[in-house]
Amino acid sequence: MRVRRHVRATRWLVLLAVLGMVAAACVGGGGSEDNNSNTSPQASVQPIVAQEPDSPTTVTFSSWVGESPQMKSFVKAFEQEHPNIAIEMQNVPAERSRDKLLTQVAGGNPPDVAYMDSGAVQDFATRNALVNLDGYVAGSDTIVPDDYVEGFRATAEFNGSMFGLPYDGETTGLFYRTDLFEEAGIEGPPATWEEFQADAAALTDPAKKQYGFILFAPEAAYYWYPWLWQSGGELVAEDGNTLAFNSPEGQEAADFYVGLRDYAPPDYYNSNSWDGRVAFATGKVAMYMAGSWLAGELLGSFPQIEGKWATAPLPEGPNGCATTLAGDSLVMFADGDNQDAAWMWMDFLSRPENLKEWTYGQEFATLLPTTNSLLADPALAEQKPFLQGFADNMQCAVTSNIVQPAWPEVEAELNEDLGAAIYGDKTPDEALADAESKGEEIIAEQ
Repeated sequence: MRVRRHVRATRWLVLLAVLGMVAAACVGGGGSEDNNSNTSPQASVQPIVAQEPDSPTTVTFSSWVGESPQMKSFVKAFEQEHPNIAIEMQNVPAERSRDKLLTQVAGGNPPDVAYMDSGAVQDFATRNALVNLDGYVAGSDTIVPDDYVEGFRATAEFNGSMFGLPYDGETTGLFYRTDLFEEAGIEGPPATWEEFQADAAALTDPAKKQYGFILFAPEAAYYWYPWLWQSGGELVAEDGNTLAFNSPEGQEAADFYVGLRDYAPPDYYNSNSWDGRVAFATGKVAMYMAGSWLAGELLGSFPQIEGKWATAPLPEGPNGCATTLAGDSLVMFADGDNQDAAWMWMDFLSRPENLKEWTYGQEFATLLPTTNSLLADPALAEQKPFLQGFADNMQCAVTSNIVQPAWPEVEAELNEDLGAAIYGDKTPDEALADAESKGEEIIAEQ
């Protein structure tokens, strides 16, 4: 599998010492006036046309996808097209990528380009660690900013400028075992919270070790967010500093979400959405909440259940449809020495034909493209019909761009307390109240 998308749900706490070093190291945009102007939002944009190097140049590329056959193919094609540019892979596990990049930035030795979780782009941009791409975008024949899906583009922008190129993404949807639904006499996936709860109950038989749904305490917060938004709640108020999740809407969502533990296998409470996929593949659970990465994993690793599962949008709550929007972006670091060559690599990867190959063009590729034009490609639904529901979810996907510096630590507390509720050690209301109290202290101390 190319990308283990489940790591989005386990990105919780960045070391505060590293964050402090990065904040100090990045003041002034790398230490030069020219560099600072290249990292700051720009009121007017002068197109930059990248110049081919006239001597051998190496572009370092940090990612967790360097061993992908498709990425290796991209490198080969790019180097043939640009014989003076070599791509040097810096491979790092997805779950350690953010910390690694923070450390590299603090040490003054970041890569030229990185494949980065889109949720981290604004954080790095606020620290003047990234190059403002407006000039390069204006000088490109490939990049059309208005073609990016609004939610994806929002993750790549800071103060009105682009600091990243959205590259791939997904929404969170519902996977369900059609064979188990048929056995239980259930026609199709649930469309509302009430139907979801009723179906989960009907599909649960502990004596047969079969359950309707599955919950993971270590990823409790991430998979709670859609239910919070569907109830009309928010994580943070409009001022960006006031915590808002411990509200009547939040409590309603927590009661519903944690209540699903009655229909989930207790022996998986301490697992995660990657390891838990086996429970779905073996028929131990009938419904599974995940991004489209799971489709590729089921096709590649569990072909024996082909034709026994399907996908659907998440059931709608009191406030309608809502789901998470996650993705990856390409960014250029301000301290890099080869910015024109780095841009050429980013621009090459972003060509429509390459975006298509990377996201849904290959047999087991199950990510969504980040441009409206490719989402409208009939081949997407024809070749990967199970992706259509995830694409449809784009209309109600929520981009949670929280720039409060202490949010990662607050989120870690929220995750821990909701996890405790899943174990039954706290009530849902207690979990939210405790997380709010600790979160307010964290923000006040920054």
